Amino acid sequence: MEGFLVLVLSSIAVIIISQLFKVLLNLLWRPYAITKWYRKQGIQGPKYQFMKGSIEEIRNLKSGAQKEPMDINSHDFTPRTLPHYLKWISHYGRTFLFWFGSVPRICITEMELVKQVLSNKSGFYPKTDAHPAMLALLGKGLVLIDGPDWARHRRVVNPAFTIDKLKMMTRKMTGCAKSMIEGWENQVAQEESKQIEIELNKQFLELTADVISHTAFGSSYMKGKEVFFAQKELQTIAFSSFLKVQIPGFQYLLTPNNRKKWCLEKKVKTTLMQIIHERMKSRKDGDYGKDLLGLMLETCMVGGKENDNNRMTMDEIIDECKTFFFGGHETTSHLLTWTMFLLSTNEDWQEKLREEVLRECGMEVPNADMLSKLKLVNMVLLEALRIYGPVTIIFRKASQDMELGTIKLLKGTTIAIPIAIFHRDKEIWGPDADKFNPLRFENGLSKAAKHPNALLSFSLGPRSCIGQNFAMLEAKAVIAMILQRFSFSISPNYVHDPIDIITLQPKSGLQVIMRPMQA
Repeated sequence: MEGFLVLVLSSIAVIIISQLFKVLLNLLWRPYAITKWYRKQGIQGPKYQFMKGSIEEIRNLKSGAQKEPMDINSHDFTPRTLPHYLKWISHYGRTFLFWFGSVPRICITEMELVKQVLSNKSGFYPKTDAHPAMLALLGKGLVLIDGPDWARHRRVVNPAFTIDKLKMMTRKMTGCAKSMIEGWENQVAQEESKQIEIELNKQFLELTADVISHTAFGSSYMKGKEVFFAQKELQTIAFSSFLKVQIPGFQYLLTPNNRKKWCLEKKVKTTLMQIIHERMKSRKDGDYGKDLLGLMLETCMVGGKENDNNRMTMDEIIDECKTFFFGGHETTSHLLTWTMFLLSTNEDWQEKLREEVLRECGMEVPNADMLSKLKLVNMVLLEALRIYGPVTIIFRKASQDMELGTIKLLKGTTIAIPIAIFHRDKEIWGPDADKFNPLRFENGLSKAAKHPNALLSFSLGPRSCIGQNFAMLEAKAVIAMILQRFSFSISPNYVHDPIDIITLQPKSGLQVIMRPMQA
């Protein structure tokens, strides 16, 4: 018996020692070897810190950079949101190595290399492993999955985003916008000054949540809005954990943050499951409805039977609904916010757009055909995406040892693409890259810069954002309807303090003075 116990204890000791050896190998020897490998190629970077990598330096630089607001006439927020990239580019060159914990990251800033990574169709540069907090927020939907699962999900989701289907949703978009604008008109009517100050960032978050609730979930839109409020809380939790060292197993501990996250995840999943079950029960003759959820369910089912090629589990449908909801309201709301900021501080462009809207739409609620004629509005939206794009950086990883240009990448290396820095590159966009100039898009997207793929706000290649036409259509509709009824200028209470909380947004909101056009 004693011999057996000794054998068991010895085995446990061997396992523990083996695991400790693997941990030390991953946290000490591997970073040293990887640093040496890239250094031989002339790629330098900040020194690796045990377990933390470069996280502490990133956190300190960002904290210091965000203490003071920006000049309202400046559009270069990169010193606030990406100060570590700017520092390391100045010290080590435009291609450098840094560490997120024990994971190596290579920053690339050459447009041809970016195109090679994002346009690859062979799966060589998949998405990076999702942070646990992002998984809680988005689930394993289109944004985070790869390979055959991604292709299958894309087949199911794609029919919901065709131009014809989006045109049908325009009425829902304009209906939600009309309710918001009528609320402003009622507020103005009660003011002697006939003007009001509105915090637009919050208004647009609520508006786009309302739009996605109607267009994604139809008659269940009130339950859809419950998902919105839960996801906003999950977003705050996700952001707070991004620059913390990830200790294996920590996400399973009964901490207050974890308990809150689990509770919110459960609420989101339960609410979405109720919506889906109700829809499947209420279908008539195989028709699941013409909203995004209905179109997705219709693609999953053919003649009332599961389609093997497009089959999705309940959990997968729920995860796609999470992705719809976050992408459908978060990025679009901030596109609207920053567009209104630019028009509030460039009133000559505001007037140009108003003239175009009144010429093409009059005072009618615009339809999809009218919106397609708003060339100047489209140019301003593209310029807003360039200067204040919702996503400031995207990541991919090397699925195997491979060459990217002259760089010999090691398997597992993360590739960092700082979109916000690309969008301010004067070699690509010209000497006025830091200025608001919608005319750069006068001859189309591909001719706006020296490289035809220079605008990366919706990414590019096979993994480009499936919802970009939805976002642009909604943004056009809302901006057009506001211009019909209001003139506006920036409030003296506004503080210019862009911050990256997963998406780029004004930290203190966007305060704008609104005046009715027909006072």
